[in-house]
Amino acid sequence: MTGKPLIGLLLIVATFGVFWQVRSHDFLNYDDDVYVSENSQVQEGFTRESVIWAFTSGYASNWHPLTWLSHMLDCQLFGLNPGGHHLTNLMLHLANTLLLFLLLNRMTSALYRSALVAALFALHPLHVESVAWVAERKDVLSTLFWMLTMWTYLLYVEHPRLGRYLFTLVVFTIGLMAKPMLVTLPCVLLLLDYWPLDRLALRQPEDLISSGSQKGLSSSPQRSFPLRLFWEKVPFFVLAAVSSAVTFLVQQSSGALKSVEVFPLSIRIANGLVSYVSYIYKMIWPQHLAVFYPHPGSSLPMWLAGAAGLLLLGISVAVMRAGRRHPYLAVGWLWYLGTLVPVIGLVQVGLQAMADRYTYVPLIGLFIMIAWGIPELTRGWRYGRVVLRMAAGSLLAALMVCTWMQLRHWRNNVTLFEHALNTTTNNYLAHDSLGNTLAQQGKTGEAIGHYSAALRIKPNFVNSHNNLGLALLLRGDVEQAIAHFSAVLRYQSDSPEAHNNLGLAMARQGYVDRAIDQYFTAVRLKPDYPQAHNNLGNALASQGRFDQAISHYSEALRIKPENAEAHSNLANVLASKGRFKEAIDHYSQALQIKPDNFEAHNNLGVVLADQGKFDEAIEHYYEALRIEPNNTIAHIQLALVWLSQQRTDKAIEHYQKALSFSPDSTVVLNNLAWILATHENSSFRDGARAVQLAEKACTLSGYKNAIFLDTLAAAYAEAGRFHEALQTAQKASKLSVAEGRVELAKEIERRMQLYKAGKPFYES
Repeated sequence: MTGKPLIGLLLIVATFGVFWQVRSHDFLNYDDDVYVSENSQVQEGFTRESVIWAFTSGYASNWHPLTWLSHMLDCQLFGLNPGGHHLTNLMLHLANTLLLFLLLNRMTSALYRSALVAALFALHPLHVESVAWVAERKDVLSTLFWMLTMWTYLLYVEHPRLGRYLFTLVVFTIGLMAKPMLVTLPCVLLLLDYWPLDRLALRQPEDLISSGSQKGLSSSPQRSFPLRLFWEKVPFFVLAAVSSAVTFLVQQSSGALKSVEVFPLSIRIANGLVSYVSYIYKMIWPQHLAVFYPHPGSSLPMWLAGAAGLLLLGISVAVMRAGRRHPYLAVGWLWYLGTLVPVIGLVQVGLQAMADRYTYVPLIGLFIMIAWGIPELTRGWRYGRVVLRMAAGSLLAALMVCTWMQLRHWRNNVTLFEHALNTTTNNYLAHDSLGNTLAQQGKTGEAIGHYSAALRIKPNFVNSHNNLGLALLLRGDVEQAIAHFSAVLRYQSDSPEAHNNLGLAMARQGYVDRAIDQYFTAVRLKPDYPQAHNNLGNALASQGRFDQAISHYSEALRIKPENAEAHSNLANVLASKGRFKEAIDHYSQALQIKPDNFEAHNNLGVVLADQGKFDEAIEHYYEALRIEPNNTIAHIQLALVWLSQQRTDKAIEHYQKALSFSPDSTVVLNNLAWILATHENSSFRDGARAVQLAEKACTLSGYKNAIFLDTLAAAYAEAGRFHEALQTAQKASKLSVAEGRVELAKEIERRMQLYKAGKPFYES
């Protein structure tokens, strides 16, 4: 095996060898949740509704239906196994690498130079982010269509036909539906017309020989003047303009575009100049790579931006002067500068100063300059070819090691954001994202520490205020939580999430009316906000406004049908209104969505027991206890069901367990004491234990509960302490009468007659 097949095989082996570890990487809580792991539309796979959503949605601040469809296909194939999603990214990266190699080789016939460009593209650490991040599917997928557009364009150039031209436009259009990064591709096609396709009637034959192209004039397409080639690209520019307009509108409507007041034009230009140079530096010396680089804002030194601008200008002048005899320099440099324009920050999207993923296509230009330029510099060296091959091998080996190490940081949220904190300064977003991960792991204290650190760096960072508020609310610090939610609203008064969360905090404090006001504001600002509708339903239900609550639960489920919490809450209200069949249906749907939903299992058990379906009720109670084995309420309810089934042994067992988890539960103490004191079967009775439990229940209730006093009287009688039984029963009777509980008073009076006769009371 020689030539192209061997090089292709080596590229495949090297790329797989370095990137194969991504198969064991997790989803991230930074965009992966938005794109896949918590996106119900994507998780449905290919359905009529999901496909329509892909083409009509501006979700995640982008219109890229092809990207959504690719994620849906992965969910259909792999479910939520992150390994499959990561391997798809890897396969697309490998396809891009091979297409790049084949394209350059076909255009230039320079086999080894084309191979070097492809190898640098495949193995450079700056490209780890695009491959190892599931949410960056749009990057590798759009680049696939970038390469395919170049390929179909090459076929058109070799044999100009209207059909081939139109097919190139179609492929380009599809690529724009993966990511609008392709808007600069028409400019790149013009660069390729200059070199290596040599379609411009500007260069002299001697320039072609020195350019490094080995195709020669005889195989070059017919040359044209620049204006004609520009008109040829007009349909491409029109499509790019439409894509840019759609992207701008979608990002503006979602709030992704930062205002001029936050990042003035002068700051954006300065940051762009520094970023251009920083990317070159990181290409040469790839260290301190991170998932997020905080924007320096006004703290960016203007002298640094000026120096970066002068350096870029100097390089530009040098490569333009050398462009006639070494056109690959001009093409590579303009490729790099031009393809970075959409993401260099002149139109600021997001909070980052720069991002490694933005270099995925632009670095190809610099790689071309290296692969074609260095051999020209060493031409004439005695051992130049040997030295170049050894240097290229060493460079690629070093890049493979660096990329392997960089990939390890992308294993999960903790490794990724801890690495970002170690390699950058003032990285508030890394603190916030790491805090989210720790909060999900139940490490609330550590999460609060990272949220607080984020706010020390950026006091107006609303994400951390919101997340810190939720963590404090979970810990029970309601007042502090309210302060942070209120801080969000100072910076973003139209934040539906902040209004919703502030409502949660106010409801926790018992201010239900104020909570309802906040929820109504949230759903007014964002009518399709299912969590706010659900929380509003909870608040209305707590006030007995069941019909309104049902309306909002139903709206939450219309927006998000797989919302297990809303199904369960709606079932609770329906059950309270006696609509048991509907309640059972919604509990069942909640459990289909979330099988480990304790509340749904427990409450469904209650409804089934009320319907006389005891076997099914017992099954759900036991499932609830499997999920929360220490839950006192579930043990009590299961004990009551066993009693109704005359399985006193089982009832006592669960009362004993409930008591072990909640030793001060007066209900458990009383119910167990009643069984031990009054059961008709002597094998279950234990007077001394009954007295002990009943006395504790009465003590905890201040001897002011008539039922508990009645139980204590029965326990004294079973223990043979009839005088105390009679005195306690008299107190219970008087208390019942005072509370208007006439029937209970009559029952106690009947038992008192037994105690006077020296007989205990037994249930029959």
